[in-house]
Amino acid sequence: MFNHLAPGGGSALWGVLATTVAILLPSSAFAQSSSGTTLPTVTVTAPKSSKPQPKRATRNAARSNQAPRHARVPSQAAVAVPAAVPGSLTVATAQQALREIQQTPGGVALVTADAYRNSTVSSTIKDILDYVPGVFAQPKWGDDTRLSIRGSSLSRNFHLRGVQLYMDGIPINTADGYGDFQEIDPTAYKYVEVFKGGNALRFGANSLGGAINFVTPSGRDPFVNGVSVDAGAFGFRRLQANTGGSNGPWDGFVTASTQSSDGFRDHSYGHSTRVSGNVGYQFSPDFETRFYLNANDVRQRIPGTVSKDSALTSPQTAAAGNIALDQQRNIDTVRIGNKTTMRFDNTTVEFGAFGVDRHLMHPIFQWLDYRYQDYGGFARVTDDRVIGGFRNRLVAGVNLLNGRIDNQQFENLAGQKGALKSSSIDSSRNTSVYVEDSFYFLPNVAAVAGTQFLYATRNRQDRFLSDGDQSGRTEFNLWSPKGGLLWQIDPTWQAYANVSRSAEVPSFGESAMGVGIPTIPFTSIRPQTATTYEIGTRGKRPDFTWELTAYRAQIRNELLCFYSVFGNCNVTNADRTMHQGIEAGAGAAIVRNLFVRGDRPDRLWLNVAYTFNDFRFDNDSVFGNNLLPGAPRHFVRAELLYKHPNGFYIGPNLEWVPQGYYADSANTLSTDAYAIYGLKAGFDDGGRYSGYIEARNIGNKAYIASSSIIDRANAASPLFEPGTGRAVYAGFKVRW
Repeated sequence: MFNHLAPGGGSALWGVLATTVAILLPSSAFAQSSSGTTLPTVTVTAPKSSKPQPKRATRNAARSNQAPRHARVPSQAAVAVPAAVPGSLTVATAQQALREIQQTPGGVALVTADAYRNSTVSSTIKDILDYVPGVFAQPKWGDDTRLSIRGSSLSRNFHLRGVQLYMDGIPINTADGYGDFQEIDPTAYKYVEVFKGGNALRFGANSLGGAINFVTPSGRDPFVNGVSVDAGAFGFRRLQANTGGSNGPWDGFVTASTQSSDGFRDHSYGHSTRVSGNVGYQFSPDFETRFYLNANDVRQRIPGTVSKDSALTSPQTAAAGNIALDQQRNIDTVRIGNKTTMRFDNTTVEFGAFGVDRHLMHPIFQWLDYRYQDYGGFARVTDDRVIGGFRNRLVAGVNLLNGRIDNQQFENLAGQKGALKSSSIDSSRNTSVYVEDSFYFLPNVAAVAGTQFLYATRNRQDRFLSDGDQSGRTEFNLWSPKGGLLWQIDPTWQAYANVSRSAEVPSFGESAMGVGIPTIPFTSIRPQTATTYEIGTRGKRPDFTWELTAYRAQIRNELLCFYSVFGNCNVTNADRTMHQGIEAGAGAAIVRNLFVRGDRPDRLWLNVAYTFNDFRFDNDSVFGNNLLPGAPRHFVRAELLYKHPNGFYIGPNLEWVPQGYYADSANTLSTDAYAIYGLKAGFDDGGRYSGYIEARNIGNKAYIASSSIIDRANAASPLFEPGTGRAVYAGFKVRW
């Protein structure tokens, strides 16, 4: 598939940007970037013949895959296109990344920046993942989003759990499993990789939802210099700029954005400044190292969840308690890392290390002051060779992610710190080791088998003992085997099937305590395990792309909400649950040659993503076979675009939830069905200039975009996040 342009609170990061530019782009270090143009049309590459190849030929073929080729033919010969330079070993092109990801016999996706960056406001992760079936991403406030893949994290009413996020392979999630979306800058990436469910073996991911990796460009990419401006409804403004280049063995890239928004709802103003950069050095065509820097300064007020009636009749109204306590989520982050790649005749070795310093300043029901220090490393070996006349591909690796949280909570006095209410040091350690082998017993059919072992610990040292000692430690040893088949039917068409196991370790937030409910310490929460059966097909033809996957996950000890206090969910283990569904996506040129004929005709392009969710309890002692709350049974995204070969496009789009979904496990309160319509138009011929104008929710429909969940709800339960009303955005981008 701009108030001020530099809002308050971002000045420190602009200092970081200036320093980063100075480091990455010294005056004599780089010439202007001279990479090739956008990538070629992606097709699935059939496996090579089983006949052994000479070593020299194999190496030359591998090297030839580095250089980007011309992809989209510009509409006018006058469009300036940078000349090609050798590619990067540590940062794959989208073509290379797609070939790699489609070695997986299961649900995966790759979304290039061209699919969303130049034609939408692209302000949240939802804009990136809108047309990836199986992904449910709905905005809450600011950059925050409710994200679920195959029903993961349904009971996480705040932050994220169940999907592991990475930036250039460096974890965004904390060591104990929490994640936040405010550190994600949709303008910064060249492509995004989505690994659904147990298919995230590459990252050692141990969650039901899988993993998402956001990949930034290198200085060897095309069009590394650029400036973009976006503005629109509810005071949204953003300025973004990037620069980079290469000179001999050196290359570097840096991108920065600053944005602010008054927000659709009351008490939802926010602003952020984000910087990402990297610098790489090639010791030889087969040996490269790259250093990464990412820094974020985010300040965001929280409007809160409200009752269903309030969400549908007065959607801009914030929760009264959120205003009284001036609830906010503010984050400062600095992330550094290194990745080194060495390539031999048939083997590629990758290894690296990273460190993250994060400060969460989060006045809510209490004033949360959390300081995180996470660190770790990874190593991965890929060996692809012919053995006894048969192709064999072996992947093995190890991932380390450790962290420490200095956790303090204070009384919240209208947004100011009061008396200390709790304090602890929370430490997490995670070591995952994995191996996967793909044996091509036929030239185009591989049998795939692998396993992952996870060793994890959670240790809490309570420093506030006046309310009792909540210290404790847990330890987990979990195996997750998998097996499957990958059939390359032709060079553009794959079919696959697999059986995989996933194991998700609870975070420190999984516990229950409060007046009138059982007290369940985090040390009593068991890991969530799932066995998933999956079958599907995918392919790409010149005028037709498709993806169709069916899966069924049988889950033990799912981390769900069984008790509630003060309207919040306290997570414990269910007994048995089941998640099953269908993920269907397609893009097709349904009409060609409307006004322009020849080798490059105009087209009417239909893009559809459909997700069917059937998530339910499995003979639970309390809830029987009730549906699990938190996700719609059917979810449809579709757009119909007229595309002219000169780069002009225009067309409507649709988001449709035809059936409301429950907000509680007792199945007593549900959202309503809705359909919202949009329209966008713009110009993008693959050259220097692009621009768009986009209208969303044209009918100004009042609807519920996201729901928190509890065990039992009533009509007054404050669980709902209203969707944004009618909005218009526009943007313009220049790149060279």
